[in-house]
Amino acid sequence: MPVVKVNKKKHIYWAEINRPESNNSIDFEVMDLLENLLDEIEKKDHIRVLIISGSGHRFFASGGNIKAFSKLKSREEGRQMAERMTSILHRLETGRFWTMACINGEVYGGGCEMLLAFDFAIASKTATFAFTQSRFGLPPGWGGITRLVERVGRSRALEWLGSNQIISSDEAVNSGLINKLSITSELRRNTWEWAVELSRIEPDLIEELKNGTLYAIDFTRENSLERELDRFADFWATPQHHEKVADFLIGSRK
Repeated sequence: MPVVKVNKKKHIYWAEINRPESNNSIDFEVMDLLENLLDEIEKKDHIRVLIISGSGHRFFASGGNIKAFSKLKSREEGRQMAERMTSILHRLETGRFWTMACINGEVYGGGCEMLLAFDFAIASKTATFAFTQSRFGLPPGWGGITRLVERVGRSRALEWLGSNQIISSDEAVNSGLINKLSITSELRRNTWEWAVELSRIEPDLIEELKNGTLYAIDFTRENSLERELDRFADFWATPQHHEKVADFLIGSRK
């Protein structure tokens, strides 16, 4: 069976981490396949949504594969592994397509870091989350501290990172860690329907919205407002905008 299974339909790719024997953990083979998947999507301008889930109902992703990564002993080996996964997550965060995490079960350690790089996350009501890196004497290494603080604030991030506590799906959605909840039996259908809705936006506008929100985080408010004005003007002059306005006006006269 493939380690990452992919279903393709119209503007949407749905990839599934298929490592049930290791609780859908992430190792170098999974990294290989995620990189190959992103290479393929980035070459196809018609793809507008990438969904990633875990196989089965127990785990979305249990984080880095401890057995595989335990062979890395030196500082440089650890950094190279982390840099590689950080690069994958950066591509998810900045690509010209929406990214959605379909959280079908438990999420631990690096799995939580992974979901933070997605634009959106929908989870089963039975899903649970835990930042377990400190159990192994480590801070997060895949961008998890930075993204978690951006998502839920410093104090809550410190609480979760320092305690290894289990975070319920209700707490996850109320804190902003994830966006939506679904009953387990309807999770895939609800995820797909959301993806179809999001796929109505063209890739260039998806890219602009994602870049604009990242710019607002990284730069001053004044700079962000000025950039927003400039990019609005750029998009205003495109044929795509004028065609959509014309279609709207024709429809409003019917």
